Amino acid sequence: MKNKNLIIRYCSVAILAAGLASCGKIKDFGNTNDNPGGITNPPMQALLTNIESGIAGFAASTRGGLYTQYYSETQYTEISLYNTPQTDFDGTYAAALMDCQNIITNASSNASEKAVARILKAYMYWTITDRWGDVPYSEALQLSVPKYDKQEAIYKDLIKELTEAVAQFDGSVVKGDIAYSGDAAKWKKLANSLRMQMALRLSKRYPGASDYAATQFAAAANNAAGHITTNADNFTIAYPGGAFQNIWFNTFDGRKDAAESKTFTDLLTGLGDTRITVTGDNANGFPYGLPRSQATTVPEPWPLILAASKRAANSPIVVVSAAVTLFTEAIERGWIPGATTADAEAAYGAGIAQSFAQWGLTMPAGYLSSSSANYAAGTGVSQIGVNSFNSIPVTSNATTTTKIQRIQLQRYIATYPDGIQSWSEWRRTGVPGIMPTTAATNSSKQIPRRFTYGVNEYNLNAAGVAQAVASQGADNQDTKVWWDN
Repeated sequence: MKNKNLIIRYCSVAILAAGLASCGKIKDFGNTNDNPGGITNPPMQALLTNIESGIAGFAASTRGGLYTQYYSETQYTEISLYNTPQTDFDGTYAAALMDCQNIITNASSNASEKAVARILKAYMYWTITDRWGDVPYSEALQLSVPKYDKQEAIYKDLIKELTEAVAQFDGSVVKGDIAYSGDAAKWKKLANSLRMQMALRLSKRYPGASDYAATQFAAAANNAAGHITTNADNFTIAYPGGAFQNIWFNTFDGRKDAAESKTFTDLLTGLGDTRITVTGDNANGFPYGLPRSQATTVPEPWPLILAASKRAANSPIVVVSAAVTLFTEAIERGWIPGATTADAEAAYGAGIAQSFAQWGLTMPAGYLSSSSANYAAGTGVSQIGVNSFNSIPVTSNATTTTKIQRIQLQRYIATYPDGIQSWSEWRRTGVPGIMPTTAATNSSKQIPRRFTYGVNEYNLNAAGVAQAVASQGADNQDTKVWWDN
């Protein structure tokens, strides 16, 4: 039984390849080794469509956004109080990652299709290692029990994969692509943009202008294929509605378990930022970090995540945006030879403008010259999230004293509502200066720094978990992943 479960976890079986991994009730498989109804050689274009149809789920993951106080839980408040984040990643391995691997290794796939699959695979692995740290990588997606790889090795191989994928496009047609309709130029820009963001994520480990992170960032930023600088090139998943509906629409279809937090609405209000009209239904943010007994007493109206017009059944979800790509402190860090602080300020202004435009808004005329958001001297917002329940300390803030911090604060805003990326960036930068809830139930009372390994990992790959613990530290939410040290 153990071997069968491991195979299901790390490689795609016929049912998964047929796109049926999400079936809720399958009562009788008969002989699980002989599925006459399965598709043993699925069309590669169908696999690609299936991967892309689920990719926005990573950009709509809520746990990280709860840690960075994008949102507040309104009744079931365990995550906001930092209960142990023991979750499994095996579903992604068995389905989407294995589908990517099938495209990459299948003889019927052309070079451009393989390049697209490599980019998508790199993106998904990036989100996994950022949440857990060391995970199965080099031996995953095979018929064996995989070892756990160190995060440093994973990061460097992901950057290599993206670099090689850009060069792999050969003009062949990419079928089944619902994101870029087979536009190789846009896929190359996405790959370079991801490579830039991965390199920047390593700034704690490699801060110097001649270090690995800087050289990789500069190589991607200066690549002839370019990177995402306008919303026209955003990596976006469009939803037609009907059977294929926006994830946030489904989240709030008859439920309202999460709301835009007062921390985030206070920030936007303090900046005089009109993006508050689209990040939620109103500006009355929900107090963050309340126990259930208090959360259920908060009177409405309070804003759900995104304004109703931005979470309709057919609303798109942006996975990688021009704004986030433009918000990089690499120039101020000296990572781009020949670039000046004036270039950095121009990118800052362009990133803010693209973020407003992404939401269908125009940046207010005086925004860049305001005392709070001005690139040269903006002070940010002195206090965010403080509420009558005293769940947030008065020291919680979004103040900025350096140009790099101003870039990082705008990136935090532009990343909304992507919880995975906001949490990863907050761990890297500490911007904004959010404080943990005073009602925290975890032993350290601090905001979690990583997910802990799920039950399946302990049951099916205990040796791998032990390997990870020996490498990165105790399997708890306070242990930092490699790049966070």
